[in-house]
Amino acid sequence: MTHETNNGRTRLSRPLVLEAAVALADEDGLEGFSMRRLAQELGVVPMALYKHVANKDELLDGMVDIVFGEIESPAIDDDWRSAMRRRAISAREALKRHSWAIGLMETRNPGPANLRNHNAVMGCLREAGFSFETAIHAYSVQDAYIYGFAQQEKTLGFETPGDAGEAVQRRAQAIRALDDYPYLAEIATKLPESGYDNGAEFAWGLDLILDGLDHRRLTARR
Repeated sequence: MTHETNNGRTRLSRPLVLEAAVALADEDGLEGFSMRRLAQELGVVPMALYKHVANKDELLDGMVDIVFGEIESPAIDDDWRSAMRRRAISAREALKRHSWAIGLMETRNPGPANLRNHNAVMGCLREAGFSFETAIHAYSVQDAYIYGFAQQEKTLGFETPGDAGEAVQRRAQAIRALDDYPYLAEIATKLPESGYDNGAEFAWGLDLILDGLDHRRLTARR
């Protein structure tokens, strides 16, 4: 992670500081994250970091922009539905790698990767025939779904399709009169057999949204 000079001291650069900060946040989250902790990780004094980032806010801005850089930007002249689907899936994957960024993606000062991605998404929708107002709606509902799903995925913590079944069985055992809740009993019986795959669930909901958007787009054009 670190670059060293001939005398063994760490040679810092802004990209190195940002990459180290992202790696630290990936490992520990943001709860205990600090400039001092990052300096310790890099083997430098905290003041050395301020030559490359003005403060923690600027550091967070740069970290979020790295996450945006991992999200696929649609080509403006690409098939909009396929492009939006790829972007959404890559956004979910990026947020799985960097779960600390959930809740920060649209609140930080935008960097170049952020601006490129937002411009590309809006351009793809507009060139596909969405009116300005409908494109805003389409953008908003997609991001609400992506970020909301990522937050739920982080909170539930289901790593494998079988995890959900195990969790629902534990909860079922804690409900004394499960017969009073027949539909919950059905979940407790069937979900452990079918499993719950986060990727498949995300794709199902995403396709439902895209189908609805395409219907609105075609209806408006007619």
